[in-house]
Amino acid sequence: MTTELDLDDLERRMKGAVEALRHEFGGLRTGRASTSLLDPVTVEAYGSSMPLNQLASVNTPEPRLITVQVWDQSNVSAVEKAIRNSGLGLNPAIDGTTLRIPIPELTEERRREMTKVAGKYAEEARIAVRNVRRHGMDTAKALEKEGRISQDDLKLYADEIQELTDRTIKEIDELLQTKEREIMQV
Repeated sequence: MTTELDLDDLERRMKGAVEALRHEFGGLRTGRASTSLLDPVTVEAYGSSMPLNQLASVNTPEPRLITVQVWDQSNVSAVEKAIRNSGLGLNPAIDGTTLRIPIPELTEERRREMTKVAGKYAEEARIAVRNVRRHGMDTAKALEKEGRISQDDLKLYADEIQELTDRTIKEIDELLQTKEREIMQV
């Protein structure tokens, strides 16, 4: 067991869950072009699976268009195939070493599905935060049981950990509301 309860470490780990959620939200389609939409795409090139951003530069010249400038001509078809098979519902058009990817309008049904996915991501982040809280509380209780901190200190630690948890969960809920509004905008 640790000799001391590190609240900064607990906060860092909770913030890590929030950052992971931001990254997950970045990959959700909202009907607007975003370079982060292609972050999860991996391409079979040079005998291995590589992230798209290591083979090409991704830009959004227009609100509903993503362009992918492939650096090596021999990888253009592999990049096109990876984007097409990524499950994102995108249909790239090849123009030399550039792929043009129009972002189609989302249907109402697809928007509702996306908000459910966003909710699932947010719940996973909340669970991660609660797990960090539980770890912190277990550590504090163990320190009190070993006689390293008093019951009063245990109560103070418990209050601080709960306050940190509440703040982080509130931030997750705000991120979810923002993402849901963004998805549902017509």
